[in-house]
Amino acid sequence: MKRPSVARVYDYYLGGTANWAIDREFGDRVLSKFPLLRDIALANRQLLNRVVRYLTKRGVRQFLDIGAGVPTAGNTHQVADEARQEAGGVPDVRVVYVDNDPVAVAHANMLLTREGDAARHVVIESDLRRPDELWQKAMDTQLLDPNEPIALLLIAVLHVHQPNADGTDVGPEAVARFRELLPKGSYLAISHITDEGVPAELGDRLVELKRMYDESSSSVVIWRTRSEIAALLADFQLVEPGWTWTPEWHPEETGPTARPVSFGSPNEAVVWAGVGEKVT
Repeated sequence: MKRPSVARVYDYYLGGTANWAIDREFGDRVLSKFPLLRDIALANRQLLNRVVRYLTKRGVRQFLDIGAGVPTAGNTHQVADEARQEAGGVPDVRVVYVDNDPVAVAHANMLLTREGDAARHVVIESDLRRPDELWQKAMDTQLLDPNEPIALLLIAVLHVHQPNADGTDVGPEAVARFRELLPKGSYLAISHITDEGVPAELGDRLVELKRMYDESSSSVVIWRTRSEIAALLADFQLVEPGWTWTPEWHPEETGPTARPVSFGSPNEAVVWAGVGEKVT
């Protein structure tokens, strides 16, 4: 492996172990210039925790977690089971994890074999740039019912460039297709780095961060505006409180196993997040 992987570097920021020396070396270089990035990553992980808890409490029983990377502590199925048990229910949530990195998929398989439930949890290798193919593979697992609401998670995925054959980013186009494929009553959760509305000093650091990732990692990154990010949910009905910085999205849903993180102001989190419901 000649270049650090975005997924494994993220795992390193979160304190995971599914990363290699090249990923840790790059991560340390990034953190030396942008030390707040570890807290930003943790806040994004907290968002995942809150979204899964919130939707599980509202009856969602199936999740499609795209770009899941390496399912470190506090992953989707663990949080969903935790929420069901707190409510006095039986863990019954089904989760299909998806990633296009075979190393991440292999690690996820090992983790699920060790502590998952094969009847409810699975990981598949697929690419969000081919939404119909990905959707079919997810349905082929027979864990997801396409006639019942599905929560589709795109957490910290779309700020990674998703090129087609000519290099054009097709992330928004793929998301539009997923919105079509999702059954009525489904949810789509998105988080995405933005350089709009952040403290001035962090805006400068985001420029440097993008340069480092574009030059050294396995993927180019994209910082979209908040309006560009909001457009990814299109006509889906926003779940309250709408689009927010990650620390502001239902903080009351932070689970007991989530690692604490705090900021001087919410916009220091630099990640814009929202959840929409398909009502028609």
